[in-house]
Amino acid sequence: MSAPTLTPENTLTPPVKRRIGALEATGHGLTLAKRNLRYVVRTPTTLIDTVIQPVLFLMVFVFLFGGAISGTWQGYLQTLVPGLMVQITMYASIGTGMALNTDISKGVFDRFRSLPIARSAPLVGAVLGDVVRYAVAVTVLLLLALALGFRVQTDPLSALLACVLVIVFGLTLCWFSVLIGMMVANPQAVPGVSMAVILPLTFGSNIFADPETMPRWLELWVGVNPVSHFVDTVRGLMIGGPVAGPLALSLVAVVLCHVILLPLALRAYLRRVR
Repeated sequence: MSAPTLTPENTLTPPVKRRIGALEATGHGLTLAKRNLRYVVRTPTTLIDTVIQPVLFLMVFVFLFGGAISGTWQGYLQTLVPGLMVQITMYASIGTGMALNTDISKGVFDRFRSLPIARSAPLVGAVLGDVVRYAVAVTVLLLLALALGFRVQTDPLSALLACVLVIVFGLTLCWFSVLIGMMVANPQAVPGVSMAVILPLTFGSNIFADPETMPRWLELWVGVNPVSHFVDTVRGLMIGGPVAGPLALSLVAVVLCHVILLPLALRAYLRRVR
């Protein structure tokens, strides 16, 4: 039997890849962000760590170390809460890299590649979807702190701005988490590698203690640590103090982190999902 003759009607042609514009790609990212939010709503147990961490940090540091550091735990509460707002968003950002690594390991991104969506959409959706984690963490921390006696000493608008800046800081660190998540082989390795960087940034800052009580070399590190500038900004907005100077340094740190981390994270992401 002779082979069938190929004609234009029965010849399979490869699909033409359609160029996706920036606006359409943004829409795809927002759609996948909604997907992640629906998943959180349907399975709220995924937020357990986000809820427990603020409670543990606040209770441990206020009641165990507050008297030793500040004389009374009530006075330490006022100083600590703005700093913890910055710290817990840093810890919450680790979830972005873990979630992306898990989706890639389970083949979720293989299904995404079969869809007519922008390649960056799953990444954008994961990062934007994590805003809920930051908002939940900050809300839980503030509610517990208010119940213990913490009071905003400025005004509601300044306090709201402080919360927004904390979430912006968390979104900035998402790119670091994405970079780690795309570099390691499995999701279990993401927290260990991330904490090796986050711990020196948080404990080597002015979150828990006055830098003037530290050794000179550590005090110098605290002075250049961008986390310290964010903490100073949040404290100024919530309990009073200088804001303009620390805010300017914080925004410079955000821009530098995006300039450095964003291209590296995108390159690692595109290489991983290729």
